Amino acid sequence: HISILIAARNEAHTITRCLQAIEQLHYPKEKIEVLIGDDASTDATRAIIDDFIQDKPNYRCISINSAMGLAKGKANVLAQLSRLATSDYFFYTDADIAVPPQWVTAMLASLDPGTGVVTGTTTIAGKSLFARLQAMDWVYALGLMQVLTDLGLPVSTMGNNMLLTRQAYEATGGYEQIRFSVTEDVAIFNQVIKRGFGFRNLFHNSVLAFSEPAATLPDLLRQRRRWMRGSMHLPFYMVLILVLHAAYYPVWLPFFVHTSFAIMMGVFALKLLLQSIYLRICLKRLHLPLPSWWLYFLFELYLVFTSVLLILFFFMPSGVSWKGRKY
Repeated sequence: HISILIAARNEAHTITRCLQAIEQLHYPKEKIEVLIGDDASTDATRAIIDDFIQDKPNYRCISINSAMGLAKGKANVLAQLSRLATSDYFFYTDADIAVPPQWVTAMLASLDPGTGVVTGTTTIAGKSLFARLQAMDWVYALGLMQVLTDLGLPVSTMGNNMLLTRQAYEATGGYEQIRFSVTEDVAIFNQVIKRGFGFRNLFHNSVLAFSEPAATLPDLLRQRRRWMRGSMHLPFYMVLILVLHAAYYPVWLPFFVHTSFAIMMGVFALKLLLQSIYLRICLKRLHLPLPSWWLYFLFELYLVFTSVLLILFFFMPSGVSWKGRKY
């Protein structure tokens, strides 16, 4: 028996896709309970959910009208859903995510004794150029995370593709006992690890979920700014990798001023080659289509452009805006 927990706020355009994917899971329906928290949606989210689940007794939609403990926003929804869950295995995903049919069985199969949290892999769906670049970005970043977890180093989890055991969750006191963070998944992962539970990160197509892409550049920047705030709670070795990666051009460009054009292009070509080979290995491991050669070059330009904008955007004197709320 397992529980699937979904926080939904103004997801009228994506929630049906999410629920249809859950209906296609290769797992006995009588052993699945699906708890959906409607977080004061102002669009048609609740009506769409109610229509979808009306003939499905294992689904429940709960209106979230109050706060629990220290939790706010999505963390508050998940805190309340977790208290309503009746199983020993909590599967978390988002309303804009489509999980694969083998999701539950593959995540459960990776649970060793003492493991408290299991994380799947998520990337972006969509055929537009902007969506494809975002997908490459996700695979690249999660591939870096996988390298560290394969070495036995805990990094983080993703709340859109996560399994927590009840034992691990309750050991933390739940979301309502954890200091609020705009990245609630990072916060609870750190608490689970602190209490001595093990972790597993799975980089495989059996747990590969697909998220909707950020529709516009401002949407992408708001999403990444929230993630950057959460990165302050990552282990120092992951922060070091992210800082070194982001600092590549700010450090190397002044250096190039004092050297030859040939050396500058040689270093750039080597970086691009190694980065492209690594990304290609990650895509093949996930059984994802391999992009044309020119898209690897365009991906490098995308990284440069978004990195510079994010650094500027991150230090702007304003809070994090997410799902119509500011934190």
